[in-house]
Amino acid sequence: LSQAANLFTTIQADKLPESQRGRVAAITGFVTMVAPVVGAVVGGRFATQPFLLFLVPGAVALVFVFVFVLFYKDADSRSLTFDGPLSVKGVLSGYVFNPKRYPDFAWNWLGRFLFFFGLTLNTTYTAYFFAQRLDIPVIEIGDTVATVGLIGILGTIVGVFAGGFLSDRLRRRKPFVLGSAILFGIGAIVMVLAPDFTLLIIGSLLTNLSIGVFSAVDQALFLDVLPERDTEAGRFVNITQFATTIPQALAPLVASGVLTLIATEGGPNYSVLYVAAAVLVVIGGFVILRVKSVR
Repeated sequence: LSQAANLFTTIQADKLPESQRGRVAAITGFVTMVAPVVGAVVGGRFATQPFLLFLVPGAVALVFVFVFVLFYKDADSRSLTFDGPLSVKGVLSGYVFNPKRYPDFAWNWLGRFLFFFGLTLNTTYTAYFFAQRLDIPVIEIGDTVATVGLIGILGTIVGVFAGGFLSDRLRRRKPFVLGSAILFGIGAIVMVLAPDFTLLIIGSLLTNLSIGVFSAVDQALFLDVLPERDTEAGRFVNITQFATTIPQALAPLVASGVLTLIATEGGPNYSVLYVAAAVLVVIGGFVILRVKSVR
């Protein structure tokens, strides 16, 4: 599934003009957020039928991909040849690049890495953080987290469309990326300092709004700075994916280590993770300002 998603991004890199990248990223982001919700609803209909529970989603994916392949018109590639023989060394070398040769791509990669590292720190222990802040047992916090999550989805959707469409209209990317990072930092700090549930919701809404803006605009920005667009777009799309997947794998391990080191008699201090997330995300926003070829 991840590879299929990367291929769709590669097609965007091949076909989308710069003036449409933000809005298409917004629409893609919206679909990405809504699809799991629809899938959960559909899956609930087959909860007592395990065979259909797995068969129906697979069939839906197969049908829609087949429709795409049927109607999407791609250039004829039968006359193309490989530049060299396929080897393990060649495949592995495709996953690295020279930052000095592609500085704008490198700065955007690093900024995205920091943003998603902070985001993962922020979300890994959400239930425990809310339980601690509201002084509610973790086993009773599920409904509260679900309510905050639903409000957060709405905020993210607003951010996705506002950021994506406005960045195209104004022909600016970096101010939106930096603004979203700062907004995330503010939201995280509001949650840390919140004395009640209302401010926790406000802080969560701010962070989710910023996530929507960042996900749409940085998607467009990375397409703007994608190196070797005509020959190696797929390679660099996959490299960019590591800026998201590596933090998602490492941040929970780092978070658990930090919580262990700073634990007190009252238990883990989850607020520290939110402060660290705010700092990392804001730094990531400023790092992306180093991109020179995009405004």
